[in-house]
Amino acid sequence: MTDQPEHPESAPSGYAAARLRLLNEKAQSGPPRRSALCKLTDDWIGALFTSAAEAAGVRGAALVAVGGYGRGELSPRSDLDLLLLHDGSADAGAIASLADRVWYPVWDLGLALDHSVRTPGEARKTAGSDLKVQLGLLDARHVAGDLGLTTGLRTAVLADWRNQAPKRLPELYELCTERAERQGELQFLLEPDLKEARGGLRDATALRAVAASWLADAPREGLDGARRRLMDARDALHLVTGRATDRLALQEQDQVAAELGLLDADVLLRQVYEAARTVSYASDVTWREVNRVLKARSARPRLRTMLGGKPPVAERTPLAEGVVELEGEVVLARTAKPEKDPVLPLRAAAAAAQAGLPISLHAVRRLAGAVKPLPVPWPAEAREQLVTLLGAGESTIPVWEALEAEGLITQLLPDWERVRCRPQRNPVHTWTVDRHLVEAAVRASSLTRRVGRPDLLLVAALLHDIGKGWPGDHSVAGEVIARDVAARIGFDAGEVAVLSTLVRHHLLLIETATRRDLDDPATVRSVADEVGSLSTLELLHALTEADALATGPAAWSAWRGSLVADLVKRVGAVLAGDAPEEPEPAAPSAEQERLAIEALRTGEPVLALHAQTEAPQEDGRPEPVGVELLIALPDQPGVLPAVAGVLALHRLTVRAADLRAVELPGELGVPGDVLLLSWRVAAEYGSLPQAARLRADLVRALDGSLDIRAKLAEREAAYPRRRGVQAPPPRVKVAAAGSRLATVIEVRAQDAPGLLHRIGRALEGAGVRVRSAHVSTLGANAVDAFYVTGAEGAPLSGEAAAGLARGLEAELRG
Repeated sequence: MTDQPEHPESAPSGYAAARLRLLNEKAQSGPPRRSALCKLTDDWIGALFTSAAEAAGVRGAALVAVGGYGRGELSPRSDLDLLLLHDGSADAGAIASLADRVWYPVWDLGLALDHSVRTPGEARKTAGSDLKVQLGLLDARHVAGDLGLTTGLRTAVLADWRNQAPKRLPELYELCTERAERQGELQFLLEPDLKEARGGLRDATALRAVAASWLADAPREGLDGARRRLMDARDALHLVTGRATDRLALQEQDQVAAELGLLDADVLLRQVYEAARTVSYASDVTWREVNRVLKARSARPRLRTMLGGKPPVAERTPLAEGVVELEGEVVLARTAKPEKDPVLPLRAAAAAAQAGLPISLHAVRRLAGAVKPLPVPWPAEAREQLVTLLGAGESTIPVWEALEAEGLITQLLPDWERVRCRPQRNPVHTWTVDRHLVEAAVRASSLTRRVGRPDLLLVAALLHDIGKGWPGDHSVAGEVIARDVAARIGFDAGEVAVLSTLVRHHLLLIETATRRDLDDPATVRSVADEVGSLSTLELLHALTEADALATGPAAWSAWRGSLVADLVKRVGAVLAGDAPEEPEPAAPSAEQERLAIEALRTGEPVLALHAQTEAPQEDGRPEPVGVELLIALPDQPGVLPAVAGVLALHRLTVRAADLRAVELPGELGVPGDVLLLSWRVAAEYGSLPQAARLRADLVRALDGSLDIRAKLAEREAAYPRRRGVQAPPPRVKVAAAGSRLATVIEVRAQDAPGLLHRIGRALEGAGVRVRSAHVSTLGANAVDAFYVTGAEGAPLSGEAAAGLARGLEAELRG
């Protein structure tokens, strides 16, 4: 047989020269270069196959590109994934000769080759037992030979994949999960594997496979761009190193950035992280949908039988105003109006995080597209919902990621853009700057029982490194930004000052404790001067620990913790000498005095409701933020648990409350002791109850005809609340510097319906009198102080007070 003349570029030397020219051509890069390289390779290897088939006398055969080559995504050092497909009519020797004539020229050029030789039946059988083979065949593309053979295999493989999806997709999910555990998350690694790490090219390919199953589809917005950026980085890495590597090593990042025309390695990593974050979020949403569909399919036949053939109706469980749970996700209620409710994104996010549920993609996108910006400063509810979101612990992270994926975080906090996906070159750091801040808030959520202002702790944790990305000392830059952010989200001037101090000095305790002589009084005094108060010191101590724990395992240890604790103890002793004296209680207002007189005259509770408002909206109307409820009644046992229980029965959330006993002078005509209670409440969802109903139920609770405890238990049994996050356990202590007239019991616990009722009932059961109380709900944290005396009206002894605190804590933990 006479050898046929070759096209210049079908010869190995011609293909190699053309390939080299293409890869060195700077004007062509990215998808166009990958497509051109794919076409060049198709032409060369297709010509090889055609001449080899003729030489071997083989008919009924085709050369098929699979995997990345099948998708037309050839990077400079990519493997060639090829399948020699034949119909079985030729003898084995002829097929082997054909294969050798195709494979050896590829190897002679030093190209990596992943090859196989199979009939369509063999290919399908192998795919049925090997998931990786099946995934490669999903991207099968004809290169040369019998087109009908390739088309038939592709059709059959896709049909098999769709029929076997309920079985194969869980296997694919397990494969992705195992790979992520081995390789880590691309969006946080300093030397990431662009292909194998979570959020990399393997995951992007897995999403294509899910879409091909017709069972679920990935969110498409931004996904193609993310894949392209990862592929571009991989191409540049191959060209810079001259090797088939997917790991973006530190020493090669500047060269890769230059190859891509980027400023430096940090810009490169940030682009890579953003792309990986898009792929990771799309994967989370897609696999959640796959699991939902598969679960629904397995349950549907059984439910149809139980319902007499009728399709089951998914239950919608209210979580907050405008927010419900549906099939394991948080969605917007049918009555929700995002365009008229600017707090809804934060309310939905807080509800999702507290319930430990993901927020649906559709809900987030609807919120991102419809919600108008929050007024500045934010309404009180918006600030409270942000704190609730941050205080939810680990479940904060996926909810935050969902908001960030649709641009809601930077819409709420514009300064977040500077730290978003920003790499940290210090190997001590595990995370990017933005994820570190969220992780710090997660860590801080477990320390909220140690501080009197958990809201300030959580927000400080979120903002402590916000200055990174700006020139100069990030603590100094961050102080300025934190002051602006804190004022924008509605903290008052004093709170803004505390937050800015925390951000400015978030490294003060750890650096002083590990680098300075703590036995030098000047060292301790300098820290005290910077901190300023015991309450700020308490917050800074917790922030220091949260920051270190969120940095990485090398940043915190028992030794470091003991050094910081020693410094805090010394600084606290200095600051304690500067503590202010106990202030005198404020006199009752004119309205409180009027209600008190009426209560003493009638001997029954008297109520007054006032709507509380903030700054006017764009249409000039004030924004309602809740209701102030004033109650006056003659001093008697059981008032606190009765009032708190009635409010819980009516699904009213207590945001703040004050209780105090007042003695009216005789000249008012009705001398005697009266209890004044001031509450700021809001409905969990729906409208507020009428004052008459509240008063009627309060009268019944006080006379014993309404068993609040039983009613609350009955409702909980009928409509159990979702047990979401695992909150830190309650903490009850006796305030060290309390009052001269009463013993101060401090309670820090997770807010929950009926919590104040339980506390009041326990205090009544312990035989103490509550002379005054100050209740605050900060996000999802209740921070309460109760001024109690014994039956004779004097403060409790130290032993009795400690016993009361232990008993109350045990009751709340039970």
